[in-house]
Amino acid sequence: MAEDMAGRIHKARILVVDDEANARVSLGEALRLEEYDVATAASGEEALSLLEKSEPFDLVVLDLKMPGMDGLEVTEVLREEWPDTVIILLTAFGSLETAIRAIRQGAHDYLLKPAAIPEILESIRGGLNERQQEQKRQQLVNQLQQTLSELAEVEGVEGVGSASSPQGDRLTRAGEIVVDPQKHVATLNGEPLDLTPTEFKILTCLVQTPDQVWEPQELVRRAQGYETDAWGARAIIRVHIRRLRKKLEKDPSNPQYILNKRGVGYYFSLKGPGEE
Repeated sequence: MAEDMAGRIHKARILVVDDEANARVSLGEALRLEEYDVATAASGEEALSLLEKSEPFDLVVLDLKMPGMDGLEVTEVLREEWPDTVIILLTAFGSLETAIRAIRQGAHDYLLKPAAIPEILESIRGGLNERQQEQKRQQLVNQLQQTLSELAEVEGVEGVGSASSPQGDRLTRAGEIVVDPQKHVATLNGEPLDLTPTEFKILTCLVQTPDQVWEPQELVRRAQGYETDAWGARAIIRVHIRRLRKKLEKDPSNPQYILNKRGVGYYFSLKGPGEE
C-alpha cells in the first residue's frame, strides 16, 4: 500500500519490464500476491507506451539489458518525464558498471540477476517508503511556499516566483511561440509553457530551424547529450514529441507546428498541418 499527496491509501502501482517471459510473469504474480497493482511489459518501447496511456506508476522494476530500447534509455526517459516514479534495475554482472551509472542518474536500486523474490520485495518496500517520505516533504514545501505567498500579498510586496517576460535579441520567435534559450523560457501566446528540460531543448532545436527535418538520433544527441541507435532514438523522441504537441497544439492529433516527415524525423512549420 502507498499514500498519495492527499493522504489517501491506495495500492502501489508497479510496472515490471523484462524481455524474459518467465522472469516477467513470475515476478508479476509474486507482486500481485503482495496486493500490488501490477502491469508488465516485454520491452522498453512497450513500457513507455504503457506509461503514456495509463495512470502514473509508483515504481518500475526494469531489466537493464533488453533488445531495442534498453533499461538505461528507459531510465533516462522516466527521470525526465515521471521523476516521482521509483526505479529498480535488474542487471547481469557484466552490466554492473552501467547499472551504477543509472543509479547516479536517479535509479533507486539495482539487483543482480537472477535476484530472489524476497530480495526484490525488500527493495520495492524500501523504494516505496522513500517515495512516500519524499512526497510528504514536498507537501510541506508546497504548504510553506503557499504561506509565504499569502504573507507577501498581505504585506503588498511582489509575489515569490513571478517571472518577467523574456525580451531582447536573444529571443527566437515562430508564430505565437517565443523561445528564450538563456532564461530557459518558452511561451505560447504570451503564456509560459510548462516544459521539461528535454522538451525545451527539442523545441528550441526545432523553432530555431523552421522546416529543417531533424532525425531522432540527432535530437537525442542535442537534447540529452548521448548516442543511441535509430530504434531507441525513435522511441525516446516519440514520447517527447507527443507531450510537446499536447502542450503546444490546439488539436495534437492534427498538429500545426511540430510535424513529422515520415521515415525521416520531425520539423517545425508555420505552414499548417503536415503528414503524420
